[in-house]
Amino acid sequence: MIIIKSEKEIAIMREGGKLLGQIMEQVGKIIIPGQNTFEINKLARELVFDIGGIPIFEGYGEPGNAYPAAICASINNEIVHGIPKKERIICEGDLVKIDIGMRYKGLITDMARTFPVGKVSSSAQNLLDVTKKCLEEGIKTIKVGAKLSDYGKAVERYAKEQGFSVIRELVGHGVGRELHEDPQIPNQATNIQEVILREGMTLALEPMINAGTRYVKILSDGWTYATKDGELSAHFEDTVVVTKKGVENLTRV
Repeated sequence: MIIIKSEKEIAIMREGGKLLGQIMEQVGKIIIPGQNTFEINKLARELVFDIGGIPIFEGYGEPGNAYPAAICASINNEIVHGIPKKERIICEGDLVKIDIGMRYKGLITDMARTFPVGKVSSSAQNLLDVTKKCLEEGIKTIKVGAKLSDYGKAVERYAKEQGFSVIRELVGHGVGRELHEDPQIPNQATNIQEVILREGMTLALEPMINAGTRYVKILSDGWTYATKDGELSAHFEDTVVVTKKGVENLTRV
């Protein structure tokens, strides 16, 4: 069931999204060569609690296999859900994907960014730029009365035009009262039941784009998704709300 948010709920998500965006900016400043992902997680966690939030990823999942960190930190061919570790050291030229979800005043916003570390290759920078543009192209389709499938078509069209692959196994989602709400939001054209967008829908839109093939694998930790061919991947995510005037991005600073 798709949950339509009230004006009060949207106002809280707007406040939380702005704060989450500011936290992401601060986290980005310590993504430098020699840093480890454990310290990035530590900072993000502290910043979330400092503003009265709760890191929603921490403890997410089944008992005995709950996610152990406040953020996901995925590097290079890792796509999403990378677990922060002291021994995971960031190097010059890496692409680092940081995903943060926060419950604030009872409601959740979710966002991700891909950070280039120092000087990256032209191909890595191109992948980053294209993935960011895929999100922007998808967001342009979001408005009252539009088909949600138009979002996936826009993302897939732009990615393929630039010579990249769209991951099919991982999707965006509704968000707000829970981290993962209906509807699921594929980043490509699909035959799933059509959803017509309504005012008050809150959506986490998140293209995940590969430099090589679209195929993925899960690493031995049971959480981290990586490209099957070892090629680079990039990820951008924002929480948006469907409004009378179109769409409002809640996690952009």
